[in-house]
Amino acid sequence: MQRRQGRVNAGLLLLLYQISQVGLKNIPSVTLAVLVLNIFLFLNPVRPLHEVCISVNEGFYGKNWQRLLLSPVHHVDDWHLYYNMISMLWKGIMLEKKLKSIWFAYIIAVFSVLIGIVYMMLEFMLVKILNDPSYEMNCAVGFSGVLFALKVLNNHYNPGRVSSVLGLQISSKYACWVELVAIHLISPG
Repeated sequence: MQRRQGRVNAGLLLLLYQISQVGLKNIPSVTLAVLVLNIFLFLNPVRPLHEVCISVNEGFYGKNWQRLLLSPVHHVDDWHLYYNMISMLWKGIMLEKKLKSIWFAYIIAVFSVLIGIVYMMLEFMLVKILNDPSYEMNCAVGFSGVLFALKVLNNHYNPGRVSSVLGLQISSKYACWVELVAIHLISPG
């Protein structure tokens, strides 16, 4: 898990362009702060990805709990950052206005830590169910889990909507689950 160096970050440039199209004044404060933090840490990572990713081995057995805080705000490459932050931009605009900034910031902080815990629990269960210790070594970074939780929350606050997932019209109530399966099929890593 190592970021490619010395190339144009097209995903980052596209992200900055799309943020400029929305306009900084139209992005609520917590959403903007999350975007800025993730972009900053992409450009200036705290540590290499293999030292911030969360896994059962490193997080639980190694008791390296700081990974719960670091893994969600680090990304493998510029396209990983782009897709996560575009999703954050739209979910943040919708949810932060509805929930207000302080409550939204609290939710982001709680989801960021809980997602890492849930990830480790699921990987640990896979070790036990499949009797395959390699799942203890799977290491993850990125904001995708938080975004999935925000999508579920957004569906709760905006019921009855229809979403398009891979061109299929699906009730938003189920779209997040279909999207999760589609993402896994398209990009299993």
